Amino acid sequence: MPSQTLRIIDANCNRIGEGLRFLEDIARFALNAAALSQQLRTMRHSLVKNLSKFGTNLLSERDSEADVGINIKSASGQKDLPSLVTANAKRVEEALRVMEEIAKLPEISQTLDSNDFKKVRFDLYALERELLSKILRQHKAERLTGLYIILDTETLGMKGEIDAATKAIRGGAKVIQLRDKHRGKGELLVIAQELKNLCRKSDTLFIINDYLDIALATDADGLHIGQTDLPLSVVREELPIDKIIGCSTATPAQALKAEAEGADYIAAGSIFPTPSKKDATVVGIEGLRQIRQAITIPLVAIGGINKDNIAEVIAAGANAAAVISAVLAQKDIEQATRQLVAEIEQKIQKT
Repeated sequence: MPSQTLRIIDANCNRIGEGLRFLEDIARFALNAAALSQQLRTMRHSLVKNLSKFGTNLLSERDSEADVGINIKSASGQKDLPSLVTANAKRVEEALRVMEEIAKLPEISQTLDSNDFKKVRFDLYALERELLSKILRQHKAERLTGLYIILDTETLGMKGEIDAATKAIRGGAKVIQLRDKHRGKGELLVIAQELKNLCRKSDTLFIINDYLDIALATDADGLHIGQTDLPLSVVREELPIDKIIGCSTATPAQALKAEAEGADYIAAGSIFPTPSKKDATVVGIEGLRQIRQAITIPLVAIGGINKDNIAEVIAAGANAAAVISAVLAQKDIEQATRQLVAEIEQKIQKT
């Protein structure tokens, strides 16, 4: 067998193993994604085993010192985790394509099957998408802290959404959700687009409640759904890979199911009786604790939260507290927001 061919196989074997190990470690340590990590691990072991059929012949033909490509510098640029994942996935995919073609050579085809590398390459395309999706969404989900404002149009009354959101953001709100059950979609789209622009400028997360089409049209950061809305699996399929999904739950079982189906955060409630939803089931602080213990993703407490009890929900394990009346029904929205944010920060400092 020509030494040049063995050198090509050796180089691409190393690229495959190194690239997959990086992706596996990201899935395992950065994302805690056990199933995804195991899939990458199995892929890596299978390929290494397949390529080990050449024994020590590959190592014997290795000549790193004389490799003409050793001093070729890779393209420089800003590196972040998503770009590193993409670069390593592409590296492995390109190496697999090389091996797919090399395996067609007469002297290699008796040892390796070209179709094996083709199948793994297409499997990796899907795993790359899933891995990148989780990383991009994780960054947004990690910003779900502090005060989460739900712009409920019924509670706002004559107050404008843009004005209310501006004041809430100035007061320290980290997330703005638009919830409107009555307006026509055309009118709502205009308001949603303005809110999205406002949130983008202030680095505030913008979430749409219920309406997948409005979330897509405005390029919102995510969509929030309830137990009777579109199935989470359908929403995940339709949303771009970097958009987060929140799901309302009232029990640990519902929260676990939502997490397993791909929710990026859970909204638990109603924690206390609330004027916004008079028929809502009250789960209480103990129910909030139970949901916190059941899931690993961010948890948002909602329902009847105000300046007198907001510290209590943070102490029970909520990453963020969602409010409506405690801010929107107040005369000074900005000041009401500041008071709630101060209560949260004070509680966090004490823990």
